[in-house]
Amino acid sequence: MRALIRRVSFAEVQVDCRTVGSIGKGALVYLGIHREDEQTDLDWITKKILGLRIFDDENGKMNLKIAQDGGILLVSQFTLCGNLNKGYRPSFNYAADPQKGQFFYNLALNKLKKNFSGDVEAGIFGADMQINAIDDGPVTIWLDSKNRTY
Repeated sequence: MRALIRRVSFAEVQVDCRTVGSIGKGALVYLGIHREDEQTDLDWITKKILGLRIFDDENGKMNLKIAQDGGILLVSQFTLCGNLNKGYRPSFNYAADPQKGQFFYNLALNKLKKNFSGDVEAGIFGADMQINAIDDGPVTIWLDSKNRTY
């Protein structure tokens, strides 16, 4: 499972020119589900998302988690599982099939909602989405449950 987390001052996702999810200050999380992902991958990545200390404390150091008055916007993105091993056109054969991807995406969304007291919003799995965001920092973090060493 892979996640790209962006610290934002605002983010929204639209489908068919209609806003389906939006947050103010918080984290925009793009989530890609790998074909070999299991519950342990989901547990690890959601724990990391919720524990990330990427917000400034009173001394200006990134030492705080997402505040309760902040939000998380979760967006499915199978392209995070793409690879370019054979040239310039990405292959997505490592991405989970849509049924498994949606199952794990929904599990992740529910787990975030259960374990975060702030606002948790979401895109629509499999939809053509337009994302509007204002990065704060910028701060961008990459997580990969298959490569936890960095």
